[in-house]
Amino acid sequence: MSPMTKTIEGKLIKNKMDKNKEMTPATPSLARLETFFREKATPNLIERFQYKNVMLVPRLEKISINIGVGAAAAEPKLLEIALQELAQITGQKPQIRKSKKAISNFKLREGQPIGCRVTLRRKAMYEFFDRFVSLAVPRIRDFRGLSDTSFDGRGNYTVGVREQIIFPEIDIDKVPRISGMDISFVTSASTDEEAYVLLSELGMPFKKKNN
Repeated sequence: MSPMTKTIEGKLIKNKMDKNKEMTPATPSLARLETFFREKATPNLIERFQYKNVMLVPRLEKISINIGVGAAAAEPKLLEIALQELAQITGQKPQIRKSKKAISNFKLREGQPIGCRVTLRRKAMYEFFDRFVSLAVPRIRDFRGLSDTSFDGRGNYTVGVREQIIFPEIDIDKVPRISGMDISFVTSASTDEEAYVLLSELGMPFKKKNN
């Protein structure tokens, strides 16, 4: 094989490798809190509960944020505001929740919009959790820690937020009315104790237990 032929083949191989490299999708970066969970929280949980397999370590699976707007039956604009605010807080388009049955005392018809919700998973979930405990929770008035009694017995935790203005994404000067929401943290933990330790490891500021 002549030197010129070798040179040409070398260039073809290099061009093919460069093309394959360009076509390979970039690996998505992990959220800061997900990296912390893998590198710091997981070893601590294994040590605490003596898990024999890393796959047994409980993890955060999803976060659901729900806003109820019962007054939307009389004022439909309130639902539009809730949808806009929830989208700002989560960075995701909310789903509209509708009533499952009619309630005459509340002038509520079946199928009428009564609220909205967003479910976060993977990177968006970890980023929301990070912002919630680092930026939003410290802005709660007279905050002394989140209650540790709101677990459901199956390793899931729900906290009620009374004012949406604790989230920095909400401009308080543009808020027509104060409203709250329920935030549910769904984990793979089999017990509330494991879920409590998991969320604590991730930075959830629970009230200090009395010794």
